[in-house]
Amino acid sequence: MTQPMSVQGPVLKINGRLMLLIPLDRQASEWAAGAHCDFEVAGDCLKIVIPDWLAGILRVEEGDLISVSNWDGELHIEPSATSPVH
Repeated sequence: MTQPMSVQGPVLKINGRLMLLIPLDRQASEWAAGAHCDFEVAGDCLKIVIPDWLAGILRVEEGDLISVSNWDGELHIEPSATSPVH
């Protein structure tokens, strides 16, 4: 079982899709392998696409900070700070 871990980063918009890119080091690679989610390795980063429906629920947009954790073996995405409603 991988050690629980949390990372934080900005939401990016690439090709019209919101996503989070997490730099992959050895610990992050083990973390990603243990998470039960769909993700893609893009170069030296883990790319997690944030579906539009989830972005709406979380009220996140490009530039917002997001925290991603795997505390129970599942991938959890949540805003790091509250964003004003637009």
